[in-house]
Amino acid sequence: MDSFEPDDNGATNGNGAQEALPPPPPVIPPDVVPVCAEPEHRPEPVKKKVVRVPIARRGLGSKGQKITLLTNHFKVMVTNVEGHFFHYSVSLSYEDGRPVDGKGIGRRVIDRVQETYDTELAGKDFAYDGEKSLFTVGPLPRNKLEFTVVLEDIQSNRNNGNRSPDDRGSPNESDRKRMRRPYQSKTFKVEISFAAKIPMQAIANALRGQESENSQEALRVLDIILRQHAAKQGCLLVRQSFFHNDPRNFADVGGGVLGCRGFHSSFRTTQGGLSLNIDVSTTMIIQPGPVVDFLIANQNVRDPFSLDWSKAKRTLKNLRIKTSPANTEYKITGLSEKPCKEQTFTLKQRNGKDVDGDNTIEVTVYDYFVNHRGIELRYSADLPCINVGKPKRPTYFPLELCSLVSLQRYTKALSVLQRSSLVEKSRQKPNERMKTLSDALKSNNYDSEPMLRSCGISISTSFSQVEGRVLPAPRLKVGNGEDFFPRNGRWNFNNKKLAQPTKIQRWAVVNFSARCDTQGLVRDLIKCGEMKGILIDPPFDVFQENPQNRRAPPVVRVEKMFEDIQSKLPGAPQFLLCLLPERKNSDLYGPWKRKNLAELGVVTQCMAPTRVNDQYLTNVLLKINAKLGGLNSLLAVEHSPSIPVVSKAPTIILGMDVSHGSPGQSDMPSIAAVVSSRQWPLISKYRASVRTQSPKVEMIDSLFKQVAETEDDGIVRELLLDFYTSSGKRKPDQIIIFRDGVSESQFNQVLNIELDQIIEACKFLDEKWSPKFVVIVAQKNHHTKFFQQGSPDNVPPGTIIDNKICHPRNNDFYLCAHAGMRGPLGLHITMFY
Repeated sequence: MDSFEPDDNGATNGNGAQEALPPPPPVIPPDVVPVCAEPEHRPEPVKKKVVRVPIARRGLGSKGQKITLLTNHFKVMVTNVEGHFFHYSVSLSYEDGRPVDGKGIGRRVIDRVQETYDTELAGKDFAYDGEKSLFTVGPLPRNKLEFTVVLEDIQSNRNNGNRSPDDRGSPNESDRKRMRRPYQSKTFKVEISFAAKIPMQAIANALRGQESENSQEALRVLDIILRQHAAKQGCLLVRQSFFHNDPRNFADVGGGVLGCRGFHSSFRTTQGGLSLNIDVSTTMIIQPGPVVDFLIANQNVRDPFSLDWSKAKRTLKNLRIKTSPANTEYKITGLSEKPCKEQTFTLKQRNGKDVDGDNTIEVTVYDYFVNHRGIELRYSADLPCINVGKPKRPTYFPLELCSLVSLQRYTKALSVLQRSSLVEKSRQKPNERMKTLSDALKSNNYDSEPMLRSCGISISTSFSQVEGRVLPAPRLKVGNGEDFFPRNGRWNFNNKKLAQPTKIQRWAVVNFSARCDTQGLVRDLIKCGEMKGILIDPPFDVFQENPQNRRAPPVVRVEKMFEDIQSKLPGAPQFLLCLLPERKNSDLYGPWKRKNLAELGVVTQCMAPTRVNDQYLTNVLLKINAKLGGLNSLLAVEHSPSIPVVSKAPTIILGMDVSHGSPGQSDMPSIAAVVSSRQWPLISKYRASVRTQSPKVEMIDSLFKQVAETEDDGIVRELLLDFYTSSGKRKPDQIIIFRDGVSESQFNQVLNIELDQIIEACKFLDEKWSPKFVVIVAQKNHHTKFFQQGSPDNVPPGTIIDNKICHPRNNDFYLCAHAGMRGPLGLHITMFY
């Protein structure tokens, strides 16, 4: 590589040279002391910011066998393109001027404004986002409007503070202060102010590829109308997805958690015009019904007397309940310190006084509900009470009178068992999904939505028809230069040798109490490896777990095993084969991998030897061979080499992604990972580089990281140097970047933050080096699905779609690269300069 050293071309000032001092004046007055003039500093020329945009579509593809498909895009007709959306800012406050911050109350307040002041609002329909933005078709009578409304029956103390469960007295210590004012109503002040005017013509412009801020805003208004339509039906809203309170849509995944099936809907600009994209969506909710049933399921115990109440307190906090018999809604703030039969509060008596002349008495919560209210309590006496009040003003209810409200999101991380259960129960075959979507479109009845009618919008009920192309499967090369043809997106290595097999010499077997014939397993693995071309020496030893350690915590079991391994092995092993007792979800897996990979740098392969055959052992060996630097197969065009563009000039391929902590783990660092191709002209060998970064940050911030004047500690430098040393000391002339996990709203950041860092890293190595770049964004989590017309099967692997439902201008396409076991799937690819 020429130098890969930074150029030392420091300039003395902004224009590269220091100017001479100006000449002195011809005559100097005797009382004037000459002052040396400062050098003139000219401003540096402003560098023009490079604007990077997606590559425009140059035409449609033609290769492959044509196939007619249906997609879940429904054509939208817009007749009122000459109209305007008017955007208004909404400010909500209580009577005393405090801002309203409770979620959900905003829609009720705005609905009441519309009902009460219909004439003052000229009968206009609203599209309200539930927070601070409101839209109308055409203007309101004035640019600023102020209203006062009263809402009765505020049912949750999320919105109106703490209060008593009824007006006869309650387990709330401050009833007397609040009895003077009825709790059932609240007064709100509403201010609506003009913010902007959005032409509907912007939608038509976007369909011609002329996207602008106005077009994005106009589409946002249409999406807000859909959200509002769902909100009026009592749905749970999660961004552009909505979920009905229908038990038929619930699937129990264990632990008191349900998968709730709903629908995603959004308007999209496409080559074929405006379309409505509707897809099945799933979110997790808390199991509605008696609180005690949820807790028993959540903690997997037999009865409420076995519950861990400190854990229950954390789990229940901020959940909403309804109490019987009044059916009033509250938010849980905690649990009582004492059991129901011991927890006391001050009760105001309506008639009579006690011996001291006071009209209040101390009673237990149990006594109040059983004797004063006449409510039978079967099991609550010895259990904590639910607290719905504030820390200094608690309000208690017996546990069995409390039921969790439906459609409350569960945002914590799912266990492995819950995840597998969710995947199994939410699967749908293509024809089942099509019927579900058709029924959803009909039941939503968008034609009745007043705001959509005002826009002149009508939505087709038919799936859009598109033309796809099935590309031929790429030919592979395996051992001995043999050709290999995948079928239906699959292939196996039966009777095949690997392209570049490794040799396994210093290795051992570790058995964590798995019941199997370890000697027979080792013999079969060596024999199978020989058939694949992998030469495997006999293992140094088979380490059996000490039976005394089996009941110890997983981390302790792993540490004890390593103490045994390190005391007997002569040096660091090349590889360890780990036998786990459970086929899935072993709690040893995480600690074992952490110890090997993060602490010791030892390659390891785990397996659960319950059903071992040649196919199973072949799959295990494919993983082992790749981990040890071998190559299982490669593309025939890679072997030639004859890959378009890539084989003609040194090319490095980068794959970038960021993984985040599970929901609820807000302080867990995000992990940025980049893999890069090596040994050009190969593209099947990769090196990985990993860094941690701030939690929940999607943009990678360590691609270029200057830590000294001549030192870069970033990911890209590390990978470029590896490419250079492994590719015959060649610098890449071309850099192809695959970026996963970003939404359309983040495309601009990828181009202007991440790509800038990569260019900086290149320039830091060699100022004169200017490789070419292509950024390719691959999106898995999109909502466009494809179906074969009149067939129950998925679309075949290799299907590509680049017409009708793709972007009006950008060079994007959909690719179904894999054989889907169940349900339609595919990648959405967008290409950038």
